[in-house]
Amino acid sequence: MSKKISFKPRARLLLQLGDQLIKNENVALLELVKNSYDADAKLVTVTMTNVTEPKLGEIVIEDDGTGMDVDLIENVWMEPGSNYKENIIKSKKRSKLDRLPIGEKGIGRFGVHKLGNKIELISRKEMKKEVVFNIDWNDFSTSEYLGDVKIGIYEREPTVFTGERTGTKIVISDLKNTWTRGAVRNVYRAINSLCSPFNSIDEFQVDFKIDQPKWLENLTDLNKIKQFALYEADITIEGDFITQFAYTFKPWSVFTKLSPRVYNPDEPIRIITRKTEKKKNEFRDVKLSEYKIGTIKMKLYIFDRDSSTLKLAIHDKAGYKEYLDQNGGIRVYRDKMRVYDYGENENDWLRLDYGRFNSPGTKISNNLVIGAVDIEREQSFDLIEKTNREGFIENEAYQEFKAAIEFAVEKVEQQRRIDKEKIRTYYSPTSKSEPVIANLNLLQKSINQNVKDAELKQELVTHVKRIEEDYKHITDVYIKSAGAGLSLSIAIHEMEKIIHELVKATDFEKTSIRISDLVARLSQLVEGYSTLFKGKDKKRQPLSKIVDAALFNVEYRLKVHNINIVNAYSKHGHIQVNCTKNLIISTIVNIIDNAIWWLDYNKITPKTICLAISNDIPGYITLLIADNGLGFSLPTEDIVKPFITDRPEGMGLGLYLANEILRGHEGNLVFPEYDDVDLPIEFKNGAIIGLAFKEEKQ
Repeated sequence: MSKKISFKPRARLLLQLGDQLIKNENVALLELVKNSYDADAKLVTVTMTNVTEPKLGEIVIEDDGTGMDVDLIENVWMEPGSNYKENIIKSKKRSKLDRLPIGEKGIGRFGVHKLGNKIELISRKEMKKEVVFNIDWNDFSTSEYLGDVKIGIYEREPTVFTGERTGTKIVISDLKNTWTRGAVRNVYRAINSLCSPFNSIDEFQVDFKIDQPKWLENLTDLNKIKQFALYEADITIEGDFITQFAYTFKPWSVFTKLSPRVYNPDEPIRIITRKTEKKKNEFRDVKLSEYKIGTIKMKLYIFDRDSSTLKLAIHDKAGYKEYLDQNGGIRVYRDKMRVYDYGENENDWLRLDYGRFNSPGTKISNNLVIGAVDIEREQSFDLIEKTNREGFIENEAYQEFKAAIEFAVEKVEQQRRIDKEKIRTYYSPTSKSEPVIANLNLLQKSINQNVKDAELKQELVTHVKRIEEDYKHITDVYIKSAGAGLSLSIAIHEMEKIIHELVKATDFEKTSIRISDLVARLSQLVEGYSTLFKGKDKKRQPLSKIVDAALFNVEYRLKVHNINIVNAYSKHGHIQVNCTKNLIISTIVNIIDNAIWWLDYNKITPKTICLAISNDIPGYITLLIADNGLGFSLPTEDIVKPFITDRPEGMGLGLYLANEILRGHEGNLVFPEYDDVDLPIEFKNGAIIGLAFKEEKQ
């Protein structure tokens, strides 16, 4: 037998395109906004209503672009994988607003399924009637083949786009997910990062609206934050050279001992890169000129996060750090529109965080820089976007492009190092907890003051800096290696608190029941820590009951220190998490103990601690522990490291242990900002810690 056969696409194929090729709700919305850009829209309005109730909620995307008629909808919009935009790009045929399409795969619009099960599309082209059609994505799961699903479409006299107005309106309902405050703030940030912050698109604006305006309060924007950038760089890459390199050090007005500095070499800088990771001292020229990439422009704002520096000039330190945590990184823009997902927290595409981990004193991490890399669509054909909207295909052109950006960043880091050292010399107090570093700083100061020979002075300073870097690296390695040995310290650290509680119990009441309960708890604690090695005893259990048990264990400490407890967790008694109960109880007790100490130390009146269960962090059930104190005295990225503490005679182990325990539960220890979670106003300026457990689908 011999015959020819054809593919028969299943109806659920379109659902799979939306679910599996579109990463998340942020990307799905961005794809729809990009479609509006491609349609020459000047204004796109995204409106969200009742999104906390999926069956009632709606997401509406409306633009004033060129719109579509029946023919365009039938032969382009309804055609998965259409090459309509790709042909426009190849022909270099620009629109009336001088735009080339951002999209080209013909599938981004199907990401709308990521947002909701039902859509209504209304569109009008110039001098045409209004076109309307509805899609229920559930039909694609109940029908067998794609051709079996019939979509009704009709024309009508304009009722939405009246007069001479044109455009497209998409109404999404029967939402797929319940939206939280944190998720909405994330999508708001994503939409606002769609256009290059340094090279904005003329006549293109995205307006975001929601019926929960408080959810968007106190979101810092770039214009507010960039004034605090200590270092800036403007770079142009053409062919195999950096043809413009403008670096500027802009000390704050409080840095009276420092002066601005500009570095702008006259000659082009040839771009080189390592041959391989294994051959770190062997280099080769980067050959951008061999590929269609075009001119690359970079703009970088680089910040400082040292607590001793921030306290000199930054009033809203929490908002400053939050903005850098959420928006930091170097993003890529093509024709001023963002290429996702470069610059996202989970995509360290330039290995900035990796580099800073290995050389913390010399490298910049993603949460220290806000940057943009701009390229032109017409010149960059060899940079091809992946179908799943997660950056470019990693071909040879991309590898050269990435190597060039990494080289440029390294050149900026070299200049920043010079000025960073000046700030450290004049304004950063030496840490008492690091005697070796303190002595090295004294040695360096002595060399600068007493050695007259400039060449010898430079050689000695270079050696001292190398010793400091090696010392820090050895310390990091030691801390990691000592992890297993810390387990004994953990047990002693925790048992000491329980024994202390036993003493207080005997002072307050002579009942043997209370004492026996505490003794039983002490026994359970030891058994609980053994599960770190056994990996057993995890099970689903109510999170509120775990909090109750933790508060029982600190009951007398709370009474002695006159601590008020705000119970915002009991109302979520049905919520369960998969965990080892004793370890989580110990973690909660540790955090409460720290809060008590700092509330006493700062003489807060009245002293209050709030415990709440939240789903504001997408994908997680989070236990929030907040106090009404003065907030953290050290950067939150540092306080989870072992032996880092600002508490006199403290061990610096509590939050490190908490972080390790949460990681062992496939969760995270998080430090959300007040506006991202739902807490009473009295906790706005205090410390907020979250135990985030991965939400399990039932």
